[in-house]
Amino acid sequence: MADFLRDYQMEAVTKMKNGCILNGGTGSGKSRTGLYYYFKENGGSFVNQEFVPMKNPQDLYIITTAMKRDSHEWDFELANYRMSVHPDKNELYPGQIVVIDSWNNIKKYSEIQRGFFIFDEDRVTGSGAWVKAFQKIAKNNNWIILSATPGDCWADYIPVFVANGFYKNKTEFCREHIVYSRFTKYPQIDRYLNTGRLIRLRNSILIDMDFHRHTVQHHIDISVSYDIPKYKDVMRNRWDPYKDEPIQQASQLCYILRRIVNTDESRVVALMEILEKVPRAIIFYNFDYEREMLLHLFSDDEYIGYEVAEWSGHAHQPVPDAKRWIYLVQYTAGCEGWNCIKTDTIIFFSQNYSYKVTEQACGRIDRLNTPYRNLYFYHIKSRSGIDMAITKALNKKKKFNERKFAKWE
Repeated sequence: MADFLRDYQMEAVTKMKNGCILNGGTGSGKSRTGLYYYFKENGGSFVNQEFVPMKNPQDLYIITTAMKRDSHEWDFELANYRMSVHPDKNELYPGQIVVIDSWNNIKKYSEIQRGFFIFDEDRVTGSGAWVKAFQKIAKNNNWIILSATPGDCWADYIPVFVANGFYKNKTEFCREHIVYSRFTKYPQIDRYLNTGRLIRLRNSILIDMDFHRHTVQHHIDISVSYDIPKYKDVMRNRWDPYKDEPIQQASQLCYILRRIVNTDESRVVALMEILEKVPRAIIFYNFDYEREMLLHLFSDDEYIGYEVAEWSGHAHQPVPDAKRWIYLVQYTAGCEGWNCIKTDTIIFFSQNYSYKVTEQACGRIDRLNTPYRNLYFYHIKSRSGIDMAITKALNKKKKFNERKFAKWE
């Protein structure tokens, strides 16, 4: 048994094959498991403390999040197998190419052939440029996907099914399995056909990791108030009070309603009360105006002694290393691809529309090697219509629909 793999990880390796999705929760060790599969497929072995190197290994390309690339988390995993992205340090396998890059640059590798790709944190849904590049790579290389949230509906699996050769293209899948609603102005799936075949295909490529956590998650809702007259006025008149102009779209209406709710002073007071009880906390937020509020709050004399850092589109700073710290993280920039075992607390200053993003965010502290058993997740939310609608969507594991909420025609 590989001495640095747990039993459930080694069991997953024995089931894996080219074109599979390794499905494990956040913190389950998918990176190490995926690398061992590559190592084994290229003739390597690490059993009972006996290291057997690979024979003529394929070039390795790891496509991951920008944050995970920049934090060099993959470099530490590669070291377990005596590999490196630096050719001068890759003495055991001279000539082997090892590349770690972000999904934003996936098109750079669409012409590569006979390599091995590890796609970390699944981004292959829909039909955009990333999906097209992924499918071109899959045609000419060996590959696997690592994902904590592989798919909510059959449409999410279309790119992977096509890449595996189950269907010629998306059009063929839709023709065989999708019935669209006749009563909508845009294509909306009404139901799926022949789901028995879809279940068989999914089961053939989805490799579940039998992972049992030692941690216990405690989700705590913190109720706050909001400016009810202002909120109702915007809903009734569809007028933007910040720009003094009519509201043109459902997304604009929801943004303004959320700004009214999220900037209420009671939300900041609730945050301060939580921070009185914890010395170290990660705070997730959505919008730039929230970031400005938080940075202004933590510049106050009351928070002298706290080290404050952030990961967002404005700054990429590491998690602080101090007795008392606050780490501000914007959901889109930092909900995945990094981890922290120095705290047991995450505060969600505002809700995200996607349950997948929220789940990934929770996984930043829920790791195999965390010293904490009890983990605390504080969800600050109001009883406004939009906050309650977002909560309802998240509880159903669905993405919040702005047009449906706004009843926008």
